[in-house]
Amino acid sequence: MKLTSLVTSIALFGLFTVSDVPFKAIYPSLTQVSAQEVKVASGETSQQKINQLLAVKGKPGSAKLMRKLYAKDLTPIGIQAGGAGRVVNLYSKVNNTTISLCTTYDVIVAVKKGKIAKFAFAEVK
Repeated sequence: MKLTSLVTSIALFGLFTVSDVPFKAIYPSLTQVSAQEVKVASGETSQQKINQLLAVKGKPGSAKLMRKLYAKDLTPIGIQAGGAGRVVNLYSKVNNTTISLCTTYDVIVAVKKGKIAKFAFAEVK
């Protein structure tokens, strides 16, 4: 009898840790909020994304927002002097936007519409 109760306990534990069905049954409102957030993030125009990045440009944590807005969409197109040594210019083909990122401090230093291989030094210093 001890073996069957042990197997039953393991099976129930596995069911509740692997499946999110019990969580959705208990807290349905939380799962709906996350689905709405995904729709909002994907429905933004390229100008709205640029405006969000310009608002946090030069601030710590700005690269985190960039990664969220342009997930799996950025391609490096150039490296140049600027920031705290060197900056990487990343291009989004989908939104036709170039973002200059200081990799030393993980901060966005410039954002512009279009494909720009090299920003003016005054923009990325």
